[in-house]
Amino acid sequence: MRTIIIKSLFVITLGFSAWNFALAGSTNTALKEISLLSEQGNQAAALEKVNTYLNANPKDAEALFMKGVILVELGKRDEAIKAFVDLTEKYPNLPEPYNNLAVLYADQGQYDKARKALETAIKTHPSYATAHENLGDIYARLASEAYDKAFKLDTSNARAQGKLSMITDLFGGRPSTSKAAIAAKEPVKPAEIAKSATTSKLADNKQPVLSKAEVVKPEPAKVADTSANDETVVMDAVSAWAKAWSDQNVDNYLGSYADGFKTPKGESRKAWENMRRDRVSRPKSIAVEVNDPKVTMESADKAKVQFSQRYIANGKPQGTRKTLMMIKVNGKWLIEQEVAGR
Repeated sequence: MRTIIIKSLFVITLGFSAWNFALAGSTNTALKEISLLSEQGNQAAALEKVNTYLNANPKDAEALFMKGVILVELGKRDEAIKAFVDLTEKYPNLPEPYNNLAVLYADQGQYDKARKALETAIKTHPSYATAHENLGDIYARLASEAYDKAFKLDTSNARAQGKLSMITDLFGGRPSTSKAAIAAKEPVKPAEIAKSATTSKLADNKQPVLSKAEVVKPEPAKVADTSANDETVVMDAVSAWAKAWSDQNVDNYLGSYADGFKTPKGESRKAWENMRRDRVSRPKSIAVEVNDPKVTMESADKAKVQFSQRYIANGKPQGTRKTLMMIKVNGKWLIEQEVAGR
């Protein structure tokens, strides 16, 4: 099930493949050291060492790829684009750099450039499944924008409305929000440029905006319909929480929690909020994905939401199971308790 996330290419929920340079078969000690530094989170030192290495080995494909991913993790996306462009110029038959360029272009809203990069990746490597799927997501994104514009210009255009709804339903039916994830791969040597490697999938930065005219008035309430509607409203609240987190909108993020929120360690609400303000605002970029959510209505004003959370800060992904206990306060669903790990 492809689920939507929370800040948007639709995280067209694209998966993220952590850049794990498995250098087990490599004898290049310098690159192993650079990989280890990056895995330990010391990106500045890793970048310094990879630059030194490239001064002596300017055509090393593996090192060039490493540099691009390190720059992404440092939040230097423009420089990362230059690094991947450099790699495509030196090794035009290597598909992974084109995929990463597409991710970065999409993150900037340059969907046409992203499309062209993915088409080039597929041309060089027709069996590159990741690029094919990402290209499909880009086409869907471009189509959603066109249908949305057509519907806004003519709200009576039922065909545009129907097609926009179909695309939205395809990607989960709820707003998603996630910043681009960058693909990573195992070491590439010039002699191996035709080989495919593990890469991440693409992320988008904007979600189709659904017009109010699309909202269908419900028929007279039935018990089952009411329950389904409640679940939708609960998930809308979860989506808004994840979007605020991804957007690093601290006030909206904290506003998703009820006054009676049970802090994880029993600390005061003020101490917890200060800690969360720092953690939400400090990274250069954040993306939060809510995958495979399950909503259980425990009563008319209490619900439990369980899902797999994917959190990406400065390009580094972390995954966990999470449970949100939701409570309805004055008609608004808020988080009463947040439990990680289950």
